[in-house]
Amino acid sequence: MKKILLLAVLASGLAFGQSKKVVASDVHWWGYKIAKSEASSHDGTVGVKSGDLVMKGNQLVGGSFVLDMTSINATDLSGEYQQKLNGHLKNGDFFEVDKFPTATFKITSVKKNKDKIYSSLVTGDLTVKGKTNKVSFPAKISYSKGVVNLVSNKFSFDRQKFDVAYKSSMQDVFIKDDIDMLVKVTAK
Repeated sequence: MKKILLLAVLASGLAFGQSKKVVASDVHWWGYKIAKSEASSHDGTVGVKSGDLVMKGNQLVGGSFVLDMTSINATDLSGEYQQKLNGHLKNGDFFEVDKFPTATFKITSVKKNKDKIYSSLVTGDLTVKGKTNKVSFPAKISYSKGVVNLVSNKFSFDRQKFDVAYKSSMQDVFIKDDIDMLVKVTAK
């Protein structure tokens, strides 16, 4: 009886997938201005608070991530200018981290991609400021000895779909709607 129960538990793990916990991450973002008189872009990082990748055999089939929006940081600036931009990103001007301290991404599908380097297309539900929209990106996914690595190509999403907009509509027209991201995740 014990052997049958053990086999049933093992089989269910293989059928439904095994969850691998995120142990390292690098999420990089780029935002762009339309105005030519100032720097045309800013870039930075945001931390992954927690996450997992679900594997079925050696194939990624799901997963989810919680982004720590309180950690958003402009890395192209320093000193007072960096503090000022970080303040704008964290307050009601953009991400309202006091009200929405996290964002989430839940993988809904992983399909083969024709690109030779980024051989998978990852699609999921991105939730920012309580708004959820589908986002897809090409990724290179490898799995070896219980370790999963996911590296995305640079991809874009429209910040307006998540109500990420500068409070002043006059200022907001000088900022492009697309935000670019590049994601690297390792899970064990």
